[in-house]
Amino acid sequence: MLATELAPNQQILPLTAGTNGQGHLEIGGCDVVELVRQWGSPLYILDETTLRTACRHYREGLRQDYPGDAQVIYATKAWCCLGVLAVVVSEGLGLDVVSGGELTTAMRLGVAPELVYFHGNNKSPAELALALDYGCRVVVDNWYELQTLVPLAQAANCTAKIMLRFTPGIECHTHEYIRTGHLDSKFGFDPQQLAAVFTWLRERPQLECIGLHAHIGSQIFALEPHRDLTEVLVETYAQGLQAGLPLREVNVGGGLGIRYTEADQPPAIRDWVRVVSQGLTHHCQQRGLPLPKLICEPGRSLVGAACVTAYTMGGRKEIPGGRTYISVDGGMSDNPRPITYQAQYQAVVANRVAAPLAETVTVAGKHCESGDILLKDIALPVTQPGDILVVLATGAYNYSMASNYNRIPRPAAILVQGGAASLIIKRETWEDLLRQDCLPERLMAP
Repeated sequence: MLATELAPNQQILPLTAGTNGQGHLEIGGCDVVELVRQWGSPLYILDETTLRTACRHYREGLRQDYPGDAQVIYATKAWCCLGVLAVVVSEGLGLDVVSGGELTTAMRLGVAPELVYFHGNNKSPAELALALDYGCRVVVDNWYELQTLVPLAQAANCTAKIMLRFTPGIECHTHEYIRTGHLDSKFGFDPQQLAAVFTWLRERPQLECIGLHAHIGSQIFALEPHRDLTEVLVETYAQGLQAGLPLREVNVGGGLGIRYTEADQPPAIRDWVRVVSQGLTHHCQQRGLPLPKLICEPGRSLVGAACVTAYTMGGRKEIPGGRTYISVDGGMSDNPRPITYQAQYQAVVANRVAAPLAETVTVAGKHCESGDILLKDIALPVTQPGDILVVLATGAYNYSMASNYNRIPRPAAILVQGGAASLIIKRETWEDLLRQDCLPERLMAP
């Protein structure tokens, strides 16, 4: 169970995972079985060491491989809460936010405004006004946002620092990619619009366009598309400089994949950083351009492998000649990825780590949906009700996409480090679910 020398995003288990003297899974020096006894289940268990190590792989890789200024920005949509953000910010990372709620979380933490980048394809006037008031960078996605920002900046008596997002014409899949003219995507300006946007911006002193942003996908295992992205970005960067814009930043997005199953083979973080750094440097030198500040925005590859979710196993159903189903006390409300897009995971039984794999089972959630299946046809030891099932690599888009479907409260989350566990998200209660409900007086019982 001990971690190897792979990069954090190439691990399935957190870096500190091991087996203790009781034969139990241990993470961050904490016995997972004891954590469930103390905090209940389902339970998100976030390993601080793994998260910090991933941050350092990005930060130190840029320091080594990129000769210009650089900044790592955490894509908070992967998991946004004060505890997670506090860890990444303490590692020198900035934040990529995509809503007023995520921006408010960053503001509550006191993150420096120049380290916060506000993305999104339909920011409301209220969200844009909040961004201007805070002084963060706004990554503009379309004409509507440009035109909305001008009067807002005038009213606030400020100059809005913005970046332009455009579609780069590179579409990625897990192991292949295609180049097209421009993609059918809801995000970003069409490349053919940019000349007009550059001209328009030159006449709007309320907006200072400091950079460009492009993103090519998520859970990507190939490196070549990212190298191609740097070429497209530098070409557009050159056009913007020639048009007279004060460009000084280039944001390559994120998208590096992680290992969810044994079959997954993502590149290491440092390899991704090297490809992006060398590509941007090469194409700038080739054109005789000054190196821009390089920004990257990883999310999943920072937090994904750092977290596991612990469940308590319950009922068992054996179908003669068919599957054996084992139910757990969570499911699609705390991890919607399997039912949403058939995501696959691996799991271990925390109190039977050393037990031999003895049967193939399907792990079902407790929700009233036939599709609420967390793990299909997975090999596990012989288990019984009360055993603790731990699903691995659940740090990205699990809590962020969690819901109260069937009025099930969302789980607690704890941060583990050096044998100590700290609560970072309280478990919701049934009363919490009623807090926002309003009952009209005419419907109240007499």
